[in-house]
Amino acid sequence: MTSIAFIGAGRLGSALARALARRGVDVTAVASRGRASADALAVTLPGCQSLPIDEAARAELVFLTVPDDDIGPLAARIAWSAGQQVVHCSGATDIAVLEPAARAGALVGGFHPLQIFSDPVRAVDLIAGSTVTIEAGAPVLEARLRELADVLDMRVLRLPAGARALYHGGASFAASLLLSMLREALQAWGAIGIAEEDALQALLPLAHGTLAAAAQKGLAGALSGPVSRGDMGVVQRHLRAMEALGPSHVALYRQLSVGQVELARESGRLNHERLAAMQRLIDGG
Repeated sequence: MTSIAFIGAGRLGSALARALARRGVDVTAVASRGRASADALAVTLPGCQSLPIDEAARAELVFLTVPDDDIGPLAARIAWSAGQQVVHCSGATDIAVLEPAARAGALVGGFHPLQIFSDPVRAVDLIAGSTVTIEAGAPVLEARLRELADVLDMRVLRLPAGARALYHGGASFAASLLLSMLREALQAWGAIGIAEEDALQALLPLAHGTLAAAAQKGLAGALSGPVSRGDMGVVQRHLRAMEALGPSHVALYRQLSVGQVELARESGRLNHERLAAMQRLIDGG
């Protein structure tokens, strides 16, 4: 049986280690710069030890679940062994950062769960059904990571070399950048006196409904609102209201609405003339 260790006992590492343990995979060791966090995680994992970093790094498969900026320095300071499997869980950092381990003969790769880990306890439940992106140069390592993904009931995407920054940046639009759009909504409602707590309670079900529709019908099929209907009068009123709120707000509204026009085009619900007129209105022409 392959020994598995996690170096880094933060939100991602804790959630992933617990999810594996819940599915019967033995996590044998955890380590962290702060020993207390490693101790706290280890006691939740059957048969797991909290060890110093150098000792945990002797496992056959080592997951580096430390912040991105710490991956390279950590990989460089550990005395890796030939045949070890060393994997980081960053979405944005290239696996070339693990070159010190590769030079020692270790097999290196990436295993990035595409999920939110702001709440590690809830994230354990969210991992199943999520997607994980895998990058591995050696077939034996890729096979092992796919095996773990199967155990976790995760969908697998294989990431080509050098694509991590664009992949991670693109994923941000469906993750934390959604919060930026919700912030825009809160600011618009705040300008008319609606409290943030009340606004969130009203808007979050709307956001959930939109995502559920997208999952069922695809993006174009889920499109709703004035652009989808070709309702230029409503869009014009939106633009005026956003202009009054400030230039950055109307600029963002225009930019996002361009994407709405493209989705309306894909849906086939508006004719060419209506789409062109809507585009001119949004562009300010």
